[in-house]
Amino acid sequence: MKTTRNFCLRRLLFLSAVALAFPLQPASASGNETGSGYLESAIPNSSPLLELQARCRHETSPGSGQFQVEEKTLRWDPKKTAIIICDMWDKHWCKGATERVAEMAPVMNRAISAARQRGVLIIHAPSDTMAFYKNFPQRKRTQQAPQAPAPANLTNWQSLDRSKEGPLPIDDSDGGCDCETKCVTGNPWRSEISVLQIAPSDAVSDSGTEIYNLLQQDGIENVIFMGVHANMCVLGRPFGIRQMVRLGKNVVLMRDMTDTMYNSRMPPYVSHFRGTELVVEHIEKCWCPSITSTAFTGESPFHFKADRRPKIVLVSAEPEYDSKDTLPAFAKSELEYRFGFPCTVVQSDIFTNIPGIEQLDQADLAILFIRRSVLPPKQFAVIQRYLNSGKPLVALRTSCHAFQNWLAFDGIVLGCHYTGHFADTAPRGSRFAEPPTYVRILPEAEGNPILTGIPRTEIRMAGTLYNISPLAPGTTPLLIGRSGDQKPEELVAWTTYYHGARVFFTTLGHPEDFNIEPFRRLLSNGILWALDMPIVKIGRPPD
Repeated sequence: MKTTRNFCLRRLLFLSAVALAFPLQPASASGNETGSGYLESAIPNSSPLLELQARCRHETSPGSGQFQVEEKTLRWDPKKTAIIICDMWDKHWCKGATERVAEMAPVMNRAISAARQRGVLIIHAPSDTMAFYKNFPQRKRTQQAPQAPAPANLTNWQSLDRSKEGPLPIDDSDGGCDCETKCVTGNPWRSEISVLQIAPSDAVSDSGTEIYNLLQQDGIENVIFMGVHANMCVLGRPFGIRQMVRLGKNVVLMRDMTDTMYNSRMPPYVSHFRGTELVVEHIEKCWCPSITSTAFTGESPFHFKADRRPKIVLVSAEPEYDSKDTLPAFAKSELEYRFGFPCTVVQSDIFTNIPGIEQLDQADLAILFIRRSVLPPKQFAVIQRYLNSGKPLVALRTSCHAFQNWLAFDGIVLGCHYTGHFADTAPRGSRFAEPPTYVRILPEAEGNPILTGIPRTEIRMAGTLYNISPLAPGTTPLLIGRSGDQKPEELVAWTTYYHGARVFFTTLGHPEDFNIEPFRRLLSNGILWALDMPIVKIGRPPD
């Protein structure tokens, strides 16, 4: 974006100086498409400005496909600003969508109440429910606005515009219901959800023509969108984002006051809330900036109660299994992209030093891939402080012999007794098992949520088995493995507890294992279980 903050300030001062002489025109549609070209309304000094911290994304160079995030302050005249509340119905055909609307509505009501007090026009736009409001003065107000000159198609749905945007980042072709049992489609809505108060100064309409007439009558140049659903109605309604940008309005999306219709079992196979984030990013790239409700409420941005984003710290401190490469790649593709978890990776190839280990003090979950470390007292105290804090732990492979100065770690924390490799016939110095290792679900573990999506047949894995038996009391075995045709079998994954916190451990973790889809799902499920989060049955890319 070419507009810098200093330039914006100079621009605002200039506009203020000439406001009395020249009426301000709306920003062009082309400026809105890229998030630039937003005219801060020039207003008399006696009227307070809205200061909106807006986030947008612009391509670093044409055709690169790489986008940079930029934040800027928009200063708008509240009397030239409207909020359009899109389709916050009393009931949706999807149960999950109805529940999320109900959860969001109280915060939304606080936001519009504060905006209303600042002089912002509030437009309630619950589509297909105008019969309910036929006698409301707020409905008649919109109907009575005089016809304004405007381009054609004010009554048409605004479909995906290939000239301005690529395909949406999520596949909503199945309707987007993310419930465990898919809901039956229909039109059960009758009005806007009653939590949203309609004040005498508000307006009610679901007509693109009526809303445009009202905006022009009241001299509205700036439009803030909130409501549902970002990938459908918020973008496409005749009064939606695409339309208002096309009409030359300055537009922003309130990103914490929206949701998507997205089924996490559809591409790109991410969690529902990550899907919403991807759509918001799409809007920021192609149509308009976004803000949060904080601008009006002064509260922290809204988050759905099911949208818990823990901070995860992954510690890679072993030179044998390439965890310095596999863990960061897994964190990026699975934890950050699929679930939106913020991740920090701490790495070291030195047995006596793990720089950055103090990041564990801010972690909600630690993932360890450590081998035979002898840490200095200060760093070792960080490890012990985390484990004693009652926070969850996920550990992989060599972590059952993680510390030379704490040899009892495997028994005390992980609930096992490591004594070495089992039936290791690979050449000395080789990390590839000969013969291969096969793992299967234990019959008594059937139904365990960590095994969601794991095949019920044997899975060929790359690393050799570890001797870790017997497990300590209180452990829950999940998977067992064999080395080729040899027996006995040995356990390879289980859960336990330490200081009341959940612990998931697997002796798997060979570099090749990270390329095996069942292992990636197992590790993702174990992480969600450790965090006491639902094991989301998100889809996966086909093999």
